[in-house]
Amino acid sequence: MTVRSNYIMEHADEALRLDLKTDPEALERQARWAGLIPGMRVADVGCGSGKTTFLLNALCQPGGEALGIDGSPGRIAHARSSYRMQGLSYQCRDFYQPLEDLGKFDFIWVRFVLEYHREKAFQIVQNLQRLLNPGGVLCLIDLDYNCLSHAGIPQRLENAIVGITRKLELEADFDPYMGRKLYTYLYDLGFVDIQVDLSAHHLISGELNEVDSYNWNQKVQVAARNSNYAFSEYPDGFRGFVKEFETFFSNPRRFTYTPLICARGIKPVV
Repeated sequence: MTVRSNYIMEHADEALRLDLKTDPEALERQARWAGLIPGMRVADVGCGSGKTTFLLNALCQPGGEALGIDGSPGRIAHARSSYRMQGLSYQCRDFYQPLEDLGKFDFIWVRFVLEYHREKAFQIVQNLQRLLNPGGVLCLIDLDYNCLSHAGIPQRLENAIVGITRKLELEADFDPYMGRKLYTYLYDLGFVDIQVDLSAHHLISGELNEVDSYNWNQKVQVAARNSNYAFSEYPDGFRGFVKEFETFFSNPRRFTYTPLICARGIKPVV
């Protein structure tokens, strides 16, 4: 079962990219800030490679358990083979559909998921909040102004990136501004004690490390190609775009950042 067939980062090594870019220290900081404590039953929605679910499961011990939910059979298979631990399990499910058979949860984690579901993001959150126990925590995390903040960038490269992003918004259900919407989703659903945190996710200056290099070049090679953008700024099209991006991004003069917004709320006890 799959949620969608046009996930813009879909490629053979996507599980590897997700593994490499998941920072355990950042994840623990965000989860503890949101209220994850031992003994909770946790749902990791859009769990991808399973690494986040594995880390969340460790954080809710002793006595807790974590369920990773994803629409990709391939990534669920990767998770089951790569991340095993007592209390940890995975389900391949379409989170547009009812999930009540999975039971109730004390903590639901939705990180870097809603940005790929612009039109139905609120519907997804509505669906998930039904799984939450009264007094439970729903934590939504996404980027804002995703992939759009660079200094020292050639003008035609910036024009192309803006054009690609706009095309993905209109044709691939991508939302580069999802982060700023998370608070309102929780507010409109009646959550209480809503808290919001803003930090930098990408903060790249100076010499480029291997993880950032791999992650961003995969974004270019996969998402930009999948956008079907015309790349009219370049005489040699996509190839010229990739070449100029690689030259720009490998230059230590470059500065790139992306805001990360975390919003968490508590489901009221009726």
